[in-house]
Amino acid sequence: MFPLVEFPELVEHYAPFFRGVFSAEAFIEFERYISGLIVSENKTVEGINRLFVVESRNQSSLNRWLTQSPFRLEELNRARLEVLESLSGTRMKPKGVLSADDTLLIHYGQEFEQIAKLYDHVTDTYVWAHDLVTLHYSDDDTDYPVLFQLWKPVELEKLEAGLRAAQVPLRANKEALKESDPRKWRGYLMGVWQRQQKKHPDLRELYDSKLIILQNLLQQWVTIHPKANLPVTFDNWFTQPAFCRFVDQTLHLAYVGTLAETDKINLKSGQETLGNFAERLKQEHLNALQHGGKAVFQKITIPFKGGRETYYSYCNTHHLHNFGKQRLVINYRQADLSDNPTFFNSNRLTWQAAGITRIRRHRWPVEVYHEEGKAEGLDQYQLRDFDAIQRHVAMVAVVYSLLRAAQHDPDLRNRLQRQLKVQLEGTPSFWRRATQAQSLWRLGLFLSSGLAQGQTLRELMTPLIHAMCRA
Repeated sequence: MFPLVEFPELVEHYAPFFRGVFSAEAFIEFERYISGLIVSENKTVEGINRLFVVESRNQSSLNRWLTQSPFRLEELNRARLEVLESLSGTRMKPKGVLSADDTLLIHYGQEFEQIAKLYDHVTDTYVWAHDLVTLHYSDDDTDYPVLFQLWKPVELEKLEAGLRAAQVPLRANKEALKESDPRKWRGYLMGVWQRQQKKHPDLRELYDSKLIILQNLLQQWVTIHPKANLPVTFDNWFTQPAFCRFVDQTLHLAYVGTLAETDKINLKSGQETLGNFAERLKQEHLNALQHGGKAVFQKITIPFKGGRETYYSYCNTHHLHNFGKQRLVINYRQADLSDNPTFFNSNRLTWQAAGITRIRRHRWPVEVYHEEGKAEGLDQYQLRDFDAIQRHVAMVAVVYSLLRAAQHDPDLRNRLQRQLKVQLEGTPSFWRRATQAQSLWRLGLFLSSGLAQGQTLRELMTPLIHAMCRA
């Protein structure tokens, strides 16, 4: 970590897009915070505040900006998307795809507002974390978060009171679980709430599940972009019948979901799991190849991020249990079908395997964003206040988006290449390193200029040392 004597060129270049979001004083704090998120390896408020020789301030001013400044996250997000729409490479395109995912922002300890003990499938353990739900845009040139929201755990007392107010019966023999096993009591109430929503629609207002959060994000997106009509893709957790019906019947959007081998297909011969169905098709395919018959799985190629990918696909319309009539795609990556199959479903019954597979392939970038976003500080906050945590998450989205914009901005790239004498092409993580290098170059120019004007090295270094040692 080295001190900043000026805001990075990238920040100065894009900051004017955000000037209207903040007061004059808050705008400087905004520049300080996003500069620190890019340059510092320590993404906490303390770590960021230590960086600055220019605009050096007490750490409390940055804390107050995150917790008390009156700027609106909706306006910040609008300005962020305006940056991306200003460049042809990051502008949304007709072939773009919306994808949905969530990620755990893991912390140690329970001192953070709205933190919960959640299951982490990576470590197969329960961890203390916030859960971030993201609606992400992707095309072959770029990708970035569009809308996002942190999930809040259910308030059990509010949920119970709401169920009773709606005169939903609760089993008396479950009451003891409140004291003996709170986790089971929570599971019981959540199950009742889930099952009773069709009969009592007002119950939905009691709690925003991840599915409801995603529905709200999609509804916001459709309201803002009524003519865009981009398809939506999501993983198995979000591929639930009620959510798919919402996307299809309420939003009138195309979707590509992800099914598990245990999901069921309704055939004339009876109901069968997708895993067994795929195995039967595989044997038919291999037998056909052996005896000169017609292949069941057809070779397809799809474009993705400038390359081509090959799959062996089965595609047909079937009745899927609880989903109704759907387009079903079963994919293998190996020509001999020796790998594990993947299963996708879509509400567009005339689409073919290549189109459905291409759309589903664009779900991967949201996972990459969550990982790269964590490198930019997505889960590195030490803030306790939930609103401040949401602002921090929004600032990381700003930083990621600016790094994405830089990839497609010839004016900025040319200026930085002249300074650094380095060819600038690469991922957001590369552009973060390039911004760090440019800040280091400015520090070198600062020292060189001071020495040329007759200042001693001690005189030049003293404010830098004080900045780095500041409490």
